[in-house]
Amino acid sequence: MRPDRDGPGPRSDTDVADWVRGLGLDGIVDIHVHFLPERVLRKVWAYFDDAERNYGMRWPVRYRVPQHERIATLRSLGVRTFAPLVYPHKPDMADWLNTWVREFAAEVPEAVPTATLYAEPTVSGYVAEALAAGVRCFKAHVQVGGYDPADAILDGAWGLIADAAVPVVVHCGHGPLRGEHTGIGVFEQVLRRHPGLVTVLAHAGMPEYDAALALVRRYPNVYLDTTMVGVPFTEEFMPVPSDWPSRLAELADRVVLGTDFPNIPYSYATQLRAVAGWAESDPRLGRSFLRAVLHDTPSRLLRQAPASGSVSRSG
Repeated sequence: MRPDRDGPGPRSDTDVADWVRGLGLDGIVDIHVHFLPERVLRKVWAYFDDAERNYGMRWPVRYRVPQHERIATLRSLGVRTFAPLVYPHKPDMADWLNTWVREFAAEVPEAVPTATLYAEPTVSGYVAEALAAGVRCFKAHVQVGGYDPADAILDGAWGLIADAAVPVVVHCGHGPLRGEHTGIGVFEQVLRRHPGLVTVLAHAGMPEYDAALALVRRYPNVYLDTTMVGVPFTEEFMPVPSDWPSRLAELADRVVLGTDFPNIPYSYATQLRAVAGWAESDPRLGRSFLRAVLHDTPSRLLRQAPASGSVSRSG
């Protein structure tokens, strides 16, 4: 399933905006982008700098530029809306990150307000505050946070998010490394208690693609995001099944674009080529699948009203 540079999709970042317009879309909606306070981002990038020791591979951050340049890059790519995801790695950090990212979203028109959470006694309080402030997406990073998502201390927070029908992008898979509480089966314990929770499985649950697809089938509000899925970098160590496009065709309206910008070791266009390759590989997918993944489905999840002058069309 490795995307071909000469296959479908944009050949480079400079081609992305025109390619998207050619699909009949006014822009891209990316549900998995990261913006963080500068001192936190420096630590994240330092971790990737040492990726050979941490992950056993090189991981050069492609878009390692100042914040204003990263925002300008997304605009040049035609990203009309994005969810700037933040995540804590220790207690007493999530509430502070939530304040920071709400202020960021207030200053960047394309950014929807987001929030995060951690397994700590104060979690229900600041989750309720974030929801009251109008956040439209949460991020839960089980691997980095090192917490059990089914911990009873989080039950009230999951219930609040589920009742509000706000999506939560959950990194609960084992990729790129297994964590103490990672695994699709672990997060299903949360869904058993909160079956209506709108959940986006980051990285399509990588590498447990089969289990992630099964979860989507069992729970009507569970989605997959495309982040790092099917690109040459990831195909080297966590490849998708050979019949991945046909499996997606059964659940075409439950897939949303995610990229992990800016922390990817390849171009933004590379992820779009992977998705375009899936669309071309199964006649049940095609252009309608691309429009749904790149715009319509994530717009609906993020409650993003169509822009005036949108040229999105069916067929």
